Amino acid sequence: MIGCLLLHGFTGSPYEVEPLAEHLKKFGWKISVPTLPGHGSEREDLNKVTWKDWILKAEEELRLLMQECSEVYVVGFSMGGMIAAYLSTKYPVSKLVLLNACVFYINPGQMFANMAEAIKSNFTADSKDLLKRYMQKSLSTPIRAVVHFRRLVKVLKPELDKVTVPTLILQSECDDLVEPRSAHYIYQHIQSEQKEIHFFTESKHILCQDCEKEQVLFTVETFLAKDLEGASIHD
Repeated sequence: MIGCLLLHGFTGSPYEVEPLAEHLKKFGWKISVPTLPGHGSEREDLNKVTWKDWILKAEEELRLLMQECSEVYVVGFSMGGMIAAYLSTKYPVSKLVLLNACVFYINPGQMFANMAEAIKSNFTADSKDLLKRYMQKSLSTPIRAVVHFRRLVKVLKPELDKVTVPTLILQSECDDLVEPRSAHYIYQHIQSEQKEIHFFTESKHILCQDCEKEQVLFTVETFLAKDLEGASIHD
C-alpha cells in the first residue's frame, strides 16, 4: 500500500491541504493529515508548544504510516514544507512535494499590493476576506509562537542541502506570506537528481484552496504517479 503524509502550515490546519488529501484518497492510498500541536481550533495552545513539538508530531505520524505502507510520500505546505523536507533526509521517503515552502517568509511587496487592490476595488467580498485573514493572523498569533516558527525555519533551512529524494516544488507567484524566491532557493539547494519546479501565476498563499486548485492537484498527481507500475496512480 502507498501512504501519504500531508503537513499544514504555521497557525494553519488540515484545511490548507484538504483538497489534495481528498483527491489522493480516491486512489486507495492511506492518507494522514495531522493537526500539529497548538494548531487548528485551539490557537491559544500555541503558547504551550515549541517548534520541536511540531517536528516530533510529524515524525510520529510518518512512522505510523511506514508501519502499514511499503511506500510513503510526504507533502508539506508552507511551514509543513520545511518539516517535510527535513523528514525526507531522516526517513526512507519515496517522494517529496513542497507547496509554498517557507524558506523566506512574509512577502511584504505582495501584501501591500493586495491591500492596495482591496482599497482600489472599494473592498469587494474577496478583498474583505483577505484583509480579515491578515488581521486574524496578526492579532491571534502569540509572539512566542512566531519566535518558535522562525527558529524552526532557521534550523531546518540548512537541511535542504541534504534532500536527495525526487522532489516537486510548487509556488504561488502572488503568495503574500512566502516570498516566491523560496522556490528557487529550494530548487538550487536540494541534491535530488529528479526535481521539478512549477509556478502558479494567479494563486495566493493557500495554493490548494485557490483559483488554480485543479492545476495543482493534476501536477501533484502526475508527479506522484510517475514510475508507478503500469503508469497508474493506483497502488
